Amino acid sequence: MEVESDSAADQSRLAGETYYFCSRSCQAKFESDPARFVGRKDVIPVAPPKSLAKETSETALYTCPMHPEIERDQPGDCPICGMALELKTVSADSIEDHSELTDMCRRFWIGAALTLPVFLLAMSHLVPTAPSWMSGDLSRWLQFALSTPVVLWVGWPFFKRGWRSIRSWQPNMFTLIAIGVGVAFLYSAAVMLCPGVFPPSLAHHGKIGLYFEAAAMITVLVLLGQVLELRARSQTGSALRSLLQLAPSTARRVANGEERDVPLAEVKKGDHLRIRPGEKVPVDGSVTEGRTTVDESMLTGESLPVEKRPGDRVIGGTLNNTGSFIMEAEHVGQETLLAQIVQMVSEAQRSRAPIQRLADKVAGYFVPAVLLAAAVTFVAWFWIGPEPRLAYAIVNSVAVLIIACPCALGLATPMSIMVGVGRAAQGGILIKNAEAIERMEKVTTLVVDKTGTLTEGKPRLTKIIPARGINEDDLLAAAATAEQQSEHPLASAILSGAKERNLPLGEIMDFSSTTGGGVTASTPSGSILVGQSSFLRDHGVSGLEALEEKARELQAEGQTVIFAAIDNQAAGILAVADPIKESTPEALRELQRLGLNVIMLTGDNERTAQAVAKQLGIDQVEAGVAPGEKQERVKQWRKHAVVAMAGDGINDAPALAAADVGIAMGTGTDVAIQSAGITLARGDLRGIVNAIRLSKAVMRNIRQNLFFAFIYNVLGVPIAAGLLYPFFGLLLNPIIAGAAMSLSSVSVIANALRLRALRLSQARS
Repeated sequence: MEVESDSAADQSRLAGETYYFCSRSCQAKFESDPARFVGRKDVIPVAPPKSLAKETSETALYTCPMHPEIERDQPGDCPICGMALELKTVSADSIEDHSELTDMCRRFWIGAALTLPVFLLAMSHLVPTAPSWMSGDLSRWLQFALSTPVVLWVGWPFFKRGWRSIRSWQPNMFTLIAIGVGVAFLYSAAVMLCPGVFPPSLAHHGKIGLYFEAAAMITVLVLLGQVLELRARSQTGSALRSLLQLAPSTARRVANGEERDVPLAEVKKGDHLRIRPGEKVPVDGSVTEGRTTVDESMLTGESLPVEKRPGDRVIGGTLNNTGSFIMEAEHVGQETLLAQIVQMVSEAQRSRAPIQRLADKVAGYFVPAVLLAAAVTFVAWFWIGPEPRLAYAIVNSVAVLIIACPCALGLATPMSIMVGVGRAAQGGILIKNAEAIERMEKVTTLVVDKTGTLTEGKPRLTKIIPARGINEDDLLAAAATAEQQSEHPLASAILSGAKERNLPLGEIMDFSSTTGGGVTASTPSGSILVGQSSFLRDHGVSGLEALEEKARELQAEGQTVIFAAIDNQAAGILAVADPIKESTPEALRELQRLGLNVIMLTGDNERTAQAVAKQLGIDQVEAGVAPGEKQERVKQWRKHAVVAMAGDGINDAPALAAADVGIAMGTGTDVAIQSAGITLARGDLRGIVNAIRLSKAVMRNIRQNLFFAFIYNVLGVPIAAGLLYPFFGLLLNPIIAGAAMSLSSVSVIANALRLRALRLSQARS
């Protein structure tokens, strides 16, 4: 521990020392004069006061996978459903807690070993050649001896959670299990220990029936369901940790002409890092030197390596192939895409879909209704049933309690969401919450931005047309000077063009940007305006008419035209072309085949937008739309359709937030990503196709699970209560009820796990 001291010398001397105290008096002396204890170590550790200890870690939070509103600062059980709490935030160095799974597995195997002979002894009367002792008193006492540890030790977690649910007035599945198993075992134990208190009418063939095998088998079967569920959850957590571990533990930092390996935690924004062939990219950033190809399949689902050259973005955790390059670190620690993916997936898996409200509402009334049904069953059999009435009443009421256990109902939605969100992340689709999955299935209209969504978002300067009396270099240098503080993709195209010509940029004294309009900059030599013609006209710029005809010709070719003015006088135009993404045409055709109405909504001018739309076969185009207007257009469309909006820029953020489902390109701005419900790591429309397919598969899976859970309980409870007995003489043995209950949970888990095999479309080579 570290000790605080007024003296710098004391601090130096005491730093890093560990102190132990043999008594409280020694501890008091330490508090008064810690310097006396330097180097002293005694055998009995007593923690020093908190005022002397330095906090080194943040408090971990635990939450319930089925009820994310429950949060605790230490492990425990959920007060609502009784499930064990899990770590809320997964990190690469967090240790996965397998203690509950290990404990349940141990209890299951011990319980199974003890229950098997109990079951064989109880069923021996069905075997004509069985020895006589197997149906005698020795057999009954053996069943009692073997089933007691099964119920009281193996099944102890169920009784503990069941009792807690009763005390807190939060009945759940463990309430029913504890009551059902407890009644069956206590009745049988009372028959063995106090046979004289029971009336002779309960005897069958001279002996009162025992139900030790039912209590033991139900306990083991419920444990089996718990083990399978815990293993499924463990696989999900392990997948997230393995994703985080994609990032290397060290990075090779380049500074002052030297290269040195440093721990990943020491890498800061702005550091230059060398990535050699075969190494993983340590953090997010951009290439500054060198060319290579990078395998991004682990994050984006793209099977083909992606070529990288100076200026291109690289993502932490991806694999460098053949070339060596130097990158500048831009996002480190929890800001990297890899860390954000894990955090987003983890939160989405704990979120609740609106469809779950139905299951929650039913479950709220279900357990009390089952307890009432079990009580009615007991009274009915005890009042009008055949002899032995008490035995029939106990057996059938226990069967009702066990078969109606709402395990499958509670698992139906969360398991599908957990597996579906994990599968989406493997395909480069990052889902913020379960609500986005449910809404995505219902989308009928897809609104897409042009720049960065349909196109590469990496515009290139194609033409410079100066006004009379100004040369090309002066026009480009002035425009680049004004744009050097802008984050717009068009600004980067102008700056790249100036850099290629080695043009010097002027100093900016004042800068302002108008979203969807342009920028203004004050320099020592005068003012510069760059943007749309309407933006310049609003600022009183003259001489624009002479340039607008040429601008219309370029726009008809699909190029974006930027006007520039110096000292309120038109200086010329710059044409920028943004190539359409290679995957866009195929993705749009697939979206239209899925029945979606695709609308292009862009702030670009009408001619450029129409030229791009014509190439892509998009019929409906809204061009020249300001950011605030985008939001209003989306709201209007929502009155008649379920709308998804896809974009990547700051100007798209309000519209993304206004849509039923906002879809951000992973190559876009942080503001856009934060406003969206779904983020596509790859950044192309193929991801939207996959997101729709996945949402349909997840919702279909949830409905299958809910249907099975509801039908199972609707049919199971009446049968367990004895509905078939008057007609066919059939009763449901509690063991069969326990097996059916466990089978229902296993079926729901197995059905949800099918989503892991869902095929998502890949790029075509």
